Amino acid sequence: MKKISLHLSYFTKSELALWWTSLAAIGISFTLFDRSHYLILAASFIGVTSLIFNAKGNPFGQFLMVIFSLLYGVISFSFSYYGEMITYLGMTMPMAFFALISWLRHPYHGRKTEVAVNKIFRREWGMMWGLALWVTMVFYYVLRYFDTAYLLLSTLSVTTSFVAVYLTFRRSPYYAVGYAANDVVLILLWVLASRKELSYLSVVVCFSAFLVNDLYGFFNWRRMARRQAGDL
Repeated sequence: MKKISLHLSYFTKSELALWWTSLAAIGISFTLFDRSHYLILAASFIGVTSLIFNAKGNPFGQFLMVIFSLLYGVISFSFSYYGEMITYLGMTMPMAFFALISWLRHPYHGRKTEVAVNKIFRREWGMMWGLALWVTMVFYYVLRYFDTAYLLLSTLSVTTSFVAVYLTFRRSPYYAVGYAANDVVLILLWVLASRKELSYLSVVVCFSAFLVNDLYGFFNWRRMARRQAGDL
């Protein structure tokens, strides 16, 4: 019992409240709107758990993100969201793996549970947006070839996903802003999907929870950056 208490003390009361509220919202929405797609439920629980660890700069969050990306790719394929499937299986999942390695190689003062926050300068920002534009153009034609549902939104999801995973790999606090933008796009995509299949409302709730967690992640990483810089 004492060991469990020590593990829980790793998170603040606010973080635990955010985590449990997110899990409860996902569970309730699954009960109300779905009750059959347990893969969606499992992916949602794993995804929101990965975000609370990511918000702490803990590499375990990236390990969970690899698993979530695999499950989400399967879910996307089931609704012909080929853009999401290709993005998560072909980009987000491998980049999460590389981010895991990067975070493990850059611990803050040797702490395996906290990554050293990195600062990106103007030149690299320009390079990143140039790469994002190239990736967007390539994926647009690939997704159009596969007759992807809601092509423009699916393409925008690729752009925001690329920015998010790049910044995650580079250990920038702005990774969470990239994921928050991606969450907004995904909420819109699954709202559209839910018009045909009501059970997908549970996915909408899932990404709404992700949005709140990613916003907290940005706030906490900024605080981590100031603390690591010796400002606190």
